[in-house]
Amino acid sequence: MIPISYYLFLSLALFSIGMIGVMTRRNIIIMLMCVELMLNSVNLLLVAFSKMHHAQNLGTDVGIDGQMLVLFIMVVAAAEVAIGLSIMILFYRKMYNVDVKSLNRLKH
Repeated sequence: MIPISYYLFLSLALFSIGMIGVMTRRNIIIMLMCVELMLNSVNLLLVAFSKMHHAQNLGTDVGIDGQMLVLFIMVVAAAEVAIGLSIMILFYRKMYNVDVKSLNRLKH
């Protein structure tokens, strides 16, 4: 069995890459992909901790709580991407670019 520390380090690396991508990039598409990367790193941790908890309590009815929460996070992430992409398409039709810095122009 793989130790939980490997999952922690992988998830930390994925979350850090996603956070750096959100903070440094100005393209909406790349920012959405980085947010998805951060959500997937959290999903990885939830499944790993759920599996670890189930391995420690073999006789009980545990083990799917983390997977159920991951399914809920994936549904919310899919809705977030659908709404984000639709906003981006409308923004591109109006401004002909997908730069986040020019979002202030939508106020007028």
